[in-house]
Amino acid sequence: MGHLSRPAATSSEEEREREREGEVAGPVTGADAMATPEGEEHEQEKRQRRRRRRNKRRRVPSEEEVAALRSVLRWARSGEAGHEEADALALQTVGKGRRRPRVAVELHAHSARSDGSLSPSALVQRAQRNGVKVLALTDHDTMAGVPEAIESAKEYSLRIIPGVEISAVYSPSDGTGADEPVHILAYYGSLGPAKSQELEDFLASIRDGRYTRAKKMLLKLRNLNMPMELEDVCAIAGDGVAPGRLHVARAMVEAGYVDNLRQAFSRYLYDGGPAYATGSEPTGESVVELVCRTGGVAVLAHPWALKNHVAVTKDLKAAGLHGIEVYRSNGKLSGLSDLADTYGLLKLGGSDYHGRDDKEEPDVGSVDLPVLAVSGFLDVARPIWQDATNDILANTTPHKTLVLNGSNGFQRVSSGNGFCDSRFFPPDQEVTDASEVEALQTQLADVVLHNNGP
Repeated sequence: MGHLSRPAATSSEEEREREREGEVAGPVTGADAMATPEGEEHEQEKRQRRRRRRNKRRRVPSEEEVAALRSVLRWARSGEAGHEEADALALQTVGKGRRRPRVAVELHAHSARSDGSLSPSALVQRAQRNGVKVLALTDHDTMAGVPEAIESAKEYSLRIIPGVEISAVYSPSDGTGADEPVHILAYYGSLGPAKSQELEDFLASIRDGRYTRAKKMLLKLRNLNMPMELEDVCAIAGDGVAPGRLHVARAMVEAGYVDNLRQAFSRYLYDGGPAYATGSEPTGESVVELVCRTGGVAVLAHPWALKNHVAVTKDLKAAGLHGIEVYRSNGKLSGLSDLADTYGLLKLGGSDYHGRDDKEEPDVGSVDLPVLAVSGFLDVARPIWQDATNDILANTTPHKTLVLNGSNGFQRVSSGNGFCDSRFFPPDQEVTDASEVEALQTQLADVVLHNNGP
C-alpha cells in the first residue's frame, strides 16, 4: 500500500515551526533591535522560553527506556562478541540525555522475491548502510527470500526476523458494507514458523490465485484499450515470482500506457479501481488464526488505507491479532494509536519499502520506532517463538544437520520440510534469546550439531 504524503507546510507554518525550534523566523528589523529596557526584557523572556522548549525536548530518558535499550541491543546483536564498546557508548549517550533511546528496527520491507526491486541480499546491504540493526523481510505471500537474507546478514551486525505479508480479504461481520483487501504481517522466531508445511501450502494457494488475478486485471485493461500479455507481466515478475499489481503497473509503464508507477495505481490499479481485481485471498480472520497456529506474531499492515479500520481491527483482534501498524516515516498516527490502546494491541510500523522509482517512498529504516515499542514487541513475541521452537525441534530429523559458514558461528538444522530446510541460529544465542535457546538446550539431545569453524 502506498503512504500518504505529508502536505507541504505553508510559510506561516514554517515560521511557527522555526519558532518552536528556537530559530529566528526572519531578519531583525530596526524597531525590533531598539535597545529599550522593555525590548531587552521581552527578548530575554523569548530566549528563556526557547531554552525551556529545547530542554523539554532533550528530556533525560527514563530508567525503563534505558533498560529497554540495553535489552533490545543485546537481542539485536544475537549474542555476537565485539560490540560491547559500541553498545556501552550508545547507553552512555542516552544516559546523558543527548538523544531519545532508539535502535533502528525495520519491520516491513519487500524484496524481488515478491514485488520489491532489490534482491534479499541487496536489501540487507541497503538496510545495513542505513544503520538498521534488525530487519524483517516481509515479502507478499512467500518466505522464499528469508534464507538469502539471513546468509547475507552474516556479514554485518544485523539480525533478520523471518516474516511474510499475507494477502487477505475482510468481510464485515454484520453483513453490511463491501469487502476490502487487508494484509497481515507475520513475524517468526529464529527457526521460522512451526507447522511450516501448513503455512507454505496456505501461501502457495494465495500465490496461485495471483495468476488468476493478473489475468482478470489484464482483461480489464484490454477493455480499456491497453492490451498486454500475461507472459510479459510474468517476465517482469521473474522466475518463480507470482505476479502482482506492481508487476502489472511496470508492464503498463513499459508499454507506454502510463508515465510511471504512481500514475498506474492512481488511475487504474488502486483498490476498487477500473483495472483492480481480486484473487483467491482467504479471510483476514483465517490468516490471523493461521499465523498464531504456526508460532507467529500477527500485525495488521497499513490500517490507515482501510475504509473501515475500526471494524477490521475489532474483528481481527477477536481472531488473535497482536498488533497494528501505527508508526510511519512521518511519525505516529494518533488515531490509530488510540485504537491500539482500545484493543490492547502492539503499536508497530515499518517503511513498507519496495525500491520503487518514487522519490516519496520511505527508505529502509526510516520509521522511528520507540525502543519501548520494540521491547514490548519482544515481550509478546518471545514466548510465542519459544513454543514454536519446541514444536519445530520435536519434529526435527538429525540426519541432515549441516554447517553454514562456521567462521561466523551459524549452523543449520533441517526438519525435512519447507522453510525448515533453511533454519539458522547462532550457537551462542543463550546470551540474548534465553527462551528460544532453553528449548534448544532441552530438546536437542538427539540432534548432533557440528561446528567446523575456528
